[in-house]
Amino acid sequence: MTDSVPAAPPLASLVIPVHDGAEVLPATLRSVEEFLAREAPRFEVILVDDHSSGPAARLLGSFVERHPSVRLLRNEGPRGKGNAVATGLLAARGRYRLFTDADLAYPIAETLKVLADLERGTEVVVACRVLRESVYMMSPAFFNYLFTRHVMSRIFNLMVRLFVLPGLLDTQAGLKGFTAEAVEWIFPRLTIGGFGFDVECLFLARKRGYRIREIPVHFRYDSEPSTMNFLRDILQMLRDLAAIRWNDWRGRYA
Repeated sequence: MTDSVPAAPPLASLVIPVHDGAEVLPATLRSVEEFLAREAPRFEVILVDDHSSGPAARLLGSFVERHPSVRLLRNEGPRGKGNAVATGLLAARGRYRLFTDADLAYPIAETLKVLADLERGTEVVVACRVLRESVYMMSPAFFNYLFTRHVMSRIFNLMVRLFVLPGLLDTQAGLKGFTAEAVEWIFPRLTIGGFGFDVECLFLARKRGYRIREIPVHFRYDSEPSTMNFLRDILQMLRDLAAIRWNDWRGRYA
């Protein structure tokens, strides 16, 4: 009897955090299936279920049963997008590790652009929606977005650039990539489990001296959140910025 040889680690790992969203998951999972048909075994895909309710959880379980090469990690309770991303990236085996949003607002093929920059030697690659070369795909029904969420996003980014990360144009884009070394240094140090984790992980990357590159992307908007919810999110993000500065001052990130 001979010992089995462990499979070689993939070149890259793609992490997709999921919390509910059963209405968009079928399309997302079809895209994942098509992507792996082209890119496996170069890529592995890790789905992280942040305690989704029944329909979404069942869709994920059924998909992984049909595609055993896809890994599914489940949180016992809702712990936030940042925690789900960190869980997936730290469990990944790839030399390069990426994450993207579950609604695939950035078409899954955009991950290949991120991977190409990582392979050229950049430690952290960030999709940037405001670069001149980036392309919006938006229904006319969501044009109000330009006067609500987009404007407010720019205000928040101004605060980020003034107080935490000067020079970065788009910290909140949901497509980012890291070398394995950067993941292993940055993500165990994260303290923010919610949406402010993007700023914290980039702050840590810069503190460590990693190169950060922003690249243009194609992306789409399918819905516009309510202004009230977005105002609430902005206030939470401002609290997160204060927490990052406080943690740094106390030496929490040393």
